[in-house]
Amino acid sequence: MDVNDLKSLSAEVKKRMDGAIEHVRKELSGVRTGRASVSLLDPVQVEAYGTVMPLNQVASLSVPEPTLIVAQPFDPSLMSAIERGIQKANLGLNPASDGKVVRVPIPSLTEERRKELSRLVHKYAEDGRNAVRQVRRDANDRLKKLLKDHKISEDDDRRALDEVQKITDHHVVMIDDLQKKKDQELLSR
Repeated sequence: MDVNDLKSLSAEVKKRMDGAIEHVRKELSGVRTGRASVSLLDPVQVEAYGTVMPLNQVASLSVPEPTLIVAQPFDPSLMSAIERGIQKANLGLNPASDGKVVRVPIPSLTEERRKELSRLVHKYAEDGRNAVRQVRRDANDRLKKLLKDHKISEDDDRRALDEVQKITDHHVVMIDDLQKKKDQELLSR
C-alpha cells in the first residue's frame, strides 16, 4: 500500500464524517426555536394528485415576519390538503387558511419546552459525535489490518492514525459548535 492509498483513506474518512455533520445540521434545523423558518415545515407531507408530496413541492413558502410562515399553494384546490398535512406532521402548529394562503403562526416557546428541545439538540449532537467516532473506528480497524498484513509500515500506520484522529477532532468540534449555536437560539428568547 502506498501514500496515495493512505490519502484516499483519509479523504474517505473526511467525506463520511462530513456526511455525519450534514445529518446533524439537518436534524438541528428541524428543531423549532420560536422563530419562523421554512425548514420547520420540511417534514410536512401533503396528499395531492393521488400521491403524497413534500409541502415545498405544492406551495411556495415564505417568512414575512419572525413568528409566521406563509404557504401559498400553486394550486388553490390543495388548500385544505396543505392544512391537514401541517396538522398531521405533529409539529404543534395550527395552520389557518384565508382562501388564498395558509398562514402558520409560530407560537413562542415555554421555558419547559425550551429545555426539552435543548435535550433533543444535545441528543442529536451526541448521535453525530458517535457517528464520527464510528467512522474513526472503521478507519483504525482498516489500518490495523493493513499493518498486520504487512501492507504498511508502523510509521505509516502511526501517521495515518494521527491523521484520522485530527480529522475526528475537527469534526467533533464542528458538531460542538452546531450544538452551542442551536442552544443559544433556543435559550436566548
